[in-house]
Amino acid sequence: MAKISYTSEDIQILKGLEAVRTRPGMYIGSTGAKGLHHILWEIIDNSVDEAANGYATKVTVTLYADGSASVEDDGRGMPVDIHKEAGISGVEVIFTQLHAGGKFNNENYAYSGGLHGVGASVTNALSEWLKVEVYNKTVYKMEFSSYEDKAQGKVLSGVPKAPLLNTKIKTIKHGTFVHFKPDARVFDTVEFSADTILTRLRETSFLNKGVTLVFKDLRKDANAEEKVFLSEGGISDYVSYINKAKTPLYEAPIYFQDERDGIKIEVAFQHTNDYTENVFSYVNNIPTIDGGHHDVGFKMGLTRFFNDYVKDHAPKGNKDVNFNGDDYRVGITAVIVVKIKNAQFEGQTKGKLGNVEARPAVDHATFDNLTAISKNKKLAKTFDAIIEKAVLAAKEREAIRKAKDLQRAKSGAESTRLLGKLAGCSSRDASKNELFIVEGDSAGGSAKSGRDRAHQAILPLRGKPLNTEKKSEAEVLKNEEIRTIISALGTSFGKTFDITGLKYDKVIILSDADVDGHHIRCILLTFFFRYMKELITNGHVYIGMPPLYKIFKKDVTKYAFNEDELKLAQQEVGRGATVQRYKGLGEMNPDQLWDTTLNPATRMLTQVTIEEAAEAERLITTLMGDNVEERKKYIQQYADFNKQDEFEIKVKD
Repeated sequence: MAKISYTSEDIQILKGLEAVRTRPGMYIGSTGAKGLHHILWEIIDNSVDEAANGYATKVTVTLYADGSASVEDDGRGMPVDIHKEAGISGVEVIFTQLHAGGKFNNENYAYSGGLHGVGASVTNALSEWLKVEVYNKTVYKMEFSSYEDKAQGKVLSGVPKAPLLNTKIKTIKHGTFVHFKPDARVFDTVEFSADTILTRLRETSFLNKGVTLVFKDLRKDANAEEKVFLSEGGISDYVSYINKAKTPLYEAPIYFQDERDGIKIEVAFQHTNDYTENVFSYVNNIPTIDGGHHDVGFKMGLTRFFNDYVKDHAPKGNKDVNFNGDDYRVGITAVIVVKIKNAQFEGQTKGKLGNVEARPAVDHATFDNLTAISKNKKLAKTFDAIIEKAVLAAKEREAIRKAKDLQRAKSGAESTRLLGKLAGCSSRDASKNELFIVEGDSAGGSAKSGRDRAHQAILPLRGKPLNTEKKSEAEVLKNEEIRTIISALGTSFGKTFDITGLKYDKVIILSDADVDGHHIRCILLTFFFRYMKELITNGHVYIGMPPLYKIFKKDVTKYAFNEDELKLAQQEVGRGATVQRYKGLGEMNPDQLWDTTLNPATRMLTQVTIEEAAEAERLITTLMGDNVEERKKYIQQYADFNKQDEFEIKVKD
C-alpha cells in the first residue's frame, strides 16, 4: 500500500556523484553501448577542447586488455592548485563535483562543447576506478574508486583514495592522462567498439586541422600498431572523404573561412552527380544533427549568391527557368563548422543550435565569400557546373510536381489499389500501432495470420524494391513497391515528407536471414535514409530479428539467433534434440512467427539510429552506389565469408 503522508523526511538528497549513479540515463542517455562510449567521449572532448583552443597538438586514446581506456593530451594539464571555495585541488573538483569546470566563462576556453561541467565527473561516477596524472613540471597523481558500502547498503561512486599527490618526479611533459575502467554494475556491456572510436577520431581530426589523434587497441595484442589521424586540409578533406565513392561535378571542394561578430565560420562543399542534399553542421566540435541557425544561414547565403550569379550565367536556352534554393543544393555535400562563445543548444542531445546570431553571420559570410571566389575566372567554372545541375534539378522538380498532382487527382483509386496489399490494423492510435514490411507473400501470409490484428499491420513485398541510391526522385516515384510504402505510412516523402502524418509508431523491416534478405533490408534502409530520414532520427525504424534455428525434443522447444545460442540451446534441450535451420520466414507457421518475431513480449528488435551522420552517408553511398571498386574494398575488409550458406556484412555502429 502506498504511503499516505508526505513530509520532508521523504525527500532524499543525493550527495556527490550519487545522482549520476542513481539515474545514469539522465547524463549519458543509456547504459547500453551508446552510454558506454559517451563516458569516453566526455574525456576525449576535454582533451580536444584543449587542442581547439590552441593549447594541445596531440590526443592519444588507448584500450587495454582489462577493459579499461585512457586518454592523454599534451595540453596545459588540469589545475593542481587548491580551489579556494572547495578547499581541495582543482583535479579533485573536476572529477567529484557536478557542474564544476573551466568552461562557464570564456577566459580558459573561448570555444567549448562542454558547457555544463558534468563530463569528467560523470565518467568517474560510472567507472569502477579512475586514475589521473597531470604533467606540470612534476608529475601529479590521483586515484578514485567506486565500491559497495555494506553499512549504507549502496555503491559509493568516484571516491578519492587520497588527495592529489605531487610525486616530486620532474618531467618535461605537459598535459593530462586519464585512465578509467567502466563499471560492469552500471553498463549492459563494457566492451568498447574500435570501429566506433575510429569513426569519432577521424571526424574529430577533420574538424581540428593540424591536431594529431592516435588510437591504440591493446586488447588482443600489446604490440598492436597504432592508428593516426591528422588532417592538414580540415573540412575540405572531410568533404572529399564523404564523397569518396561518389562522382564529383568539380575536382576540389569550395572552401572559405571567416569571422563575423565573434563567430568563427568554416564552410566546405562539393556537388556530385547524386540527387540528394547532405549538409553536416558542427558547433564547437559538437555535431548538430538537427541543424539550427548556422544551417539556415548557409542555405540563405548560398541561395542569395546563386540567384545573383544565375542572372548572367544561366546556360543558353534556360534563361526563364525558375530556381529555388533547393535546386542549388541538389547533390551537395557540405560541412559547416562554427565556433561560438556561449553556445546554446536546443534539446538534451545538443542536436540543434539555438543562437539566433549565427544565422546572419553565416548568411553574410557565405554570400560575401562566394561572391569573391566567383571573380576568379578559373573557379567560376565550378559555379557554372553547379548552375547546370540546378537547371536539371529545377526541371525535375517541376516534373515531380506534375506527377504528384496527377497522383493526387487519382489518389482515391490509386491508394485503394496500392493498399490492397496491406493488411491493416483496427486501432487508430498511431502511438501503439506497428507496420511490418515483410519479405515475400509466403511470410506475409503467416504474419497476417499470426499477428495482433488490433495493433499490427502487415505489408508484404513482392520481390526486391528499387535501390533508390541510384535513382532520381521522379524515378523513385514510379516504383510501385516504394509508392505502396509511402501510401501505407501516410507521410509523403522527400521534400514534402511530414512526420505528423505517420500512422505507425514502429516501422519494422522483417526479411530473411540470408543474402537476399540482407539486401532487401539495405535497400529499405537506404530509402528511409534518403527520403524519410526523420523516421530514423525520431526512432521509428526497427529491424525484426527472426531466429535462425529451432531446437526441439518432445514438448521442449527453443529458438536460437546465432551459432552461440544454438550450442547453448542444444545443451539445455539435451541429447536427441532436432535442429531445424530456417532458410526463410515463410517456413514458419503463424504460431511460430508470433512467438519468435511478432510478440512484443518475446521478440527481438533492433532500433535503427544514426550516431555519425557523415559516416552513415559515406557508408550508404559505398554499399548502395555505383562505385564498384569502393564497395569491393569495403566488403573485403568487413565481410565474413566463413559461413556455409550466407555472409554477413559487419556494418559499423
